[in-house]
Amino acid sequence: MYEKLVQKQVLMRRVLIALLPLYAFALYLYGLHLVFLSLIVFPLGIGVEYLFERTRKKKVSEAVFVTCMLYVLSLPPLVPWWIAGLGILFAVFIAKEVFGGFGRNVFNPAIAGRLFVYITFSPHMTSGWILGGNFASDAVSSATPLAQLGAGQSPDLLNLLLGFHAGSMGESPIILILLAAIFLAATKTAKANIMISTVGAAILFSYLLEFAGVSQALPALPALLSGSLVFVAVFMATDPVSAPKKMPAQIIYGVLIGSITVLIRMFPLFREGTSFAVLLGNTFAPLLDQIFSKAKT
Repeated sequence: MYEKLVQKQVLMRRVLIALLPLYAFALYLYGLHLVFLSLIVFPLGIGVEYLFERTRKKKVSEAVFVTCMLYVLSLPPLVPWWIAGLGILFAVFIAKEVFGGFGRNVFNPAIAGRLFVYITFSPHMTSGWILGGNFASDAVSSATPLAQLGAGQSPDLLNLLLGFHAGSMGESPIILILLAAIFLAATKTAKANIMISTVGAAILFSYLLEFAGVSQALPALPALLSGSLVFVAVFMATDPVSAPKKMPAQIIYGVLIGSITVLIRMFPLFREGTSFAVLLGNTFAPLLDQIFSKAKT
């Protein structure tokens, strides 16, 4: 039955495997918050793709499972269910199916959905953070590390590394994300040069701004471990459909995303700049590939 309805995609399945430890960690921290939003996001996302692909006499792609997983892990734990639902509808319908389905989308669907609700419902997406406890039984209100850095406070680096801080549900466990990056790169599921250039550019640019004494610049090391930079660099910037295909283009693409993220983070209105950066990177990906059309993949 599954094979009749779903198109098997080995690469997408590996991404799902890499995401499972992050999902399990988020389940430990946020419990029913994650479960409830998942029960909204997955049926809606898969259902929309099924309706569209059915008219084209095609199967649902396993990529939609990845989109739903990435999207739900990028949400704040207290976001209202209807906002989560609208975001995944936008992600699959507007950012994917309108363009023709899998392989034809210009933008990463999960990023597009996240950015849609982030801009449209900004108060809900930038407030109400909690520091999760064991199945959220002792969850307390808390500011995100990026908000703390913007206020001149210094988050605990060990907690940033281990993931015990407020934030979007799947972005915090840096160690698990790095292990996932190794797995994805080793299995040739995702391009390591995109991950490295994205994070490397963000680090270098952050230190340059800090060295230059730019007052709005966030401290480089805590900023690297805060927010969704590493999560996005590993799972979203490397999307094989919306990222460039040529190696030199991929490196410039990563540098573009990392640098823009740091720039946007300097302004308090949209402290988390990764979604904007990836969307801009997706916009320039075809042009970068065209520029380096004679380079080897």
